Amino acid sequence: MNILQVMNLEVVYNDVVLVLKGLSLDVTAGSITTLLGANGAGKSTTLKAISGLLAGENGKVTSGSILYDGMETVRLVPEKLVRAGVFQVMEGRRIFEDLTVEENLRCGGYTQPARLFAHNSEKVYAYFPRLKERRHQLAGYMSGGEQQMLAIGRAVMANPKLLLLDEPSLGLAPLLVEEIFDIVRRINTTEGVSVLLVEQNARMALSLADFGYIMENGRIVMDGKGEDLLRNPDVQEFYLGLGHGGEKRSYHDVKHYRRRKRWLG
Repeated sequence: MNILQVMNLEVVYNDVVLVLKGLSLDVTAGSITTLLGANGAGKSTTLKAISGLLAGENGKVTSGSILYDGMETVRLVPEKLVRAGVFQVMEGRRIFEDLTVEENLRCGGYTQPARLFAHNSEKVYAYFPRLKERRHQLAGYMSGGEQQMLAIGRAVMANPKLLLLDEPSLGLAPLLVEEIFDIVRRINTTEGVSVLLVEQNARMALSLADFGYIMENGRIVMDGKGEDLLRNPDVQEFYLGLGHGGEKRSYHDVKHYRRRKRWLG
C-alpha cells in the first residue's frame, strides 16, 4: 500500500519558471524511498510540494495531484499536513538557534497533546543521547551534527507517518553521516515511519533505501530497488564516480544526451 502517490506533478515558480514537469513517484507505507539527482534537478521542490511549503517561495502546483494516505493534499496548508502526519526536515537544518534543545523539541510537538511531551521527548533522547545531555543548551551553540540530530528529533516529536528528509548529510563528517543514517533506519523500523529522502550521498542513500528514483531536469528518468540502482552501471558511472572496470570517472566526462538516451532508452 502506498502512503504517498505523486502523479504528473508540475510546479512553477513566479508564474514563469517550470521546475517539475510531469513528475510521478510512489512511497510505499513503512519504506525508505530516496530521490537522487544533480543540483537543480527539482528534488527539494518535490519535497516542498508534498509538504505544502511552496507558497513561501512563490511557487505553486499547476497540474497533477498528490495523494497522502488516500487524501488529496495539493490545496492543504502546511499546518494541516503536519497534523495529518507529514513532516519535512529542511535542508540546512533550520533549527531555532536562540532556543534551547528542549524548547526546539517543544516547538516540534506543538500539534500533539501537551501530555505527550515527556513521552515523545524521552523517545527522541533515546535515539539521540547527546541531545539529552544538551537539552538546556542553546541550539545555536551546538555542532552541525548535533543540530541535524535536533532537526530530526524535532520531527519525531510530531509523531509523523511520512518523514521528508532534505540533505541530512550536508556538511557533516563521514562518521556523523553514518550515525545519522543509522538512526533514520531505526526510526523507520521502530516507529513504522515512511521516509522520503533527498540526498547527494548516493551510495549511502541507496544502501539505506528500499526503493529509489533518479531525477533530471524536473523529471524522473530512472527508478528501481535501492540495491538494484546501486549495482546499475549508469548509476555507478554518473553518481558513484565509477566507470567500467571500477575506474573513477568524472561525471562531466559524459555528455548529457548520452545519459538521457541510455536512461530513457
